[in-house]
Amino acid sequence: MSIKGIVFDLDGTLADSIEDIAESMNQVLKEQGLMTHNIETYKSYVGNGIRKLVMRSLPKELRTNDLFDRNFKRMLEIYGANCINKTKLYSGIEDLLDQLQEKDIKIAVFSNKANDLTQKVVKVLLAKWDIAFAIGAGGDVERKPDPQGALMAADVMGISPSELMFVGDSGVDMETAENAGMYAVGVLWGFRGEEELMANGAKVVINKASDLIKYL
Repeated sequence: MSIKGIVFDLDGTLADSIEDIAESMNQVLKEQGLMTHNIETYKSYVGNGIRKLVMRSLPKELRTNDLFDRNFKRMLEIYGANCINKTKLYSGIEDLLDQLQEKDIKIAVFSNKANDLTQKVVKVLLAKWDIAFAIGAGGDVERKPDPQGALMAADVMGISPSELMFVGDSGVDMETAENAGMYAVGVLWGFRGEEELMANGAKVVINKASDLIKYL
């Protein structure tokens, strides 16, 4: 396999962000006296952007029109101010990124997190590495599994999609890889399980970050 670069998902793949996400959404719910959710529940709610997360978290009667918009706006306010409080890189990611840089494997990030939040997290957590391209959803960039952001990364890096890995923790990421013509690698330390990853096109599934080097 000739791999010259890797496009990484962010949340659940590079960054363990679930506590900040859960605490922010739970604050939105608490402010209205609504039932909150636990971490494991939020792991099943993430992956399609904050709008979908808010929709899944709210009771059905609050998922329409102005009521939803108010809650969505509030989540953006709270999470935007708290998105790097507890968020950290997963175990082994620093060593992995170091090795990729040593091997001259280019690194990019494509997330379904809003672009401004994606840039904030990347700037704080990935500052020591040369990230060739990073983008989140919003504006002119469609959410995954649309491959637009992944193909933008390929273009910026000057690498054919067939020579890129797309690494993520969800079925949406595996679909994105397939749609972009990239080699799909699923990770098991994130928010979803092996069954979902394989069902959506993962070529290989890995248990720890160091395993990725084997497939290069």
